[in-house]
Amino acid sequence: MKKIISILLSILMLASSSGIAYAQHFCGGMEMMAEVTLGETHLSCGMEEEAPTAVCDGESVASETHGCCKNHITKIQTDDNFAKASFDLKLNKTFVATFVSVFVVKEVEITSAKKIFFADYSPPPLEQDLNILYETFLI
Repeated sequence: MKKIISILLSILMLASSSGIAYAQHFCGGMEMMAEVTLGETHLSCGMEEEAPTAVCDGESVASETHGCCKNHITKIQTDDNFAKASFDLKLNKTFVATFVSVFVVKEVEITSAKKIFFADYSPPPLEQDLNILYETFLI
């Protein structure tokens, strides 16, 4: 799961730094075309190539003004001040030596290998019955 998330984030970072944009073309308030593009690409529905006068919302409009067709471009961007994170690593010599000897070499033995279990241990015999001595009885 972590690999998938890191791959997706790296793809998002690459896309945001390469200038990928989502361009939409609207005519008369309705979306006619939508594309994922590199940079700003102006989409066209072909109304600009028609006759010098076009009809938008019931009124004739000259082809130079075309108030009914609009392009909307959404860019993925990062900060302009984006910088790679850097840090200074200082290691303690004792820690490094201990880490290497314990986890890499694995020759340091902290406890003995023989385990002592008390399964066969029997308690010492009672000299006196303490319940009777102190006259405490469970009712």
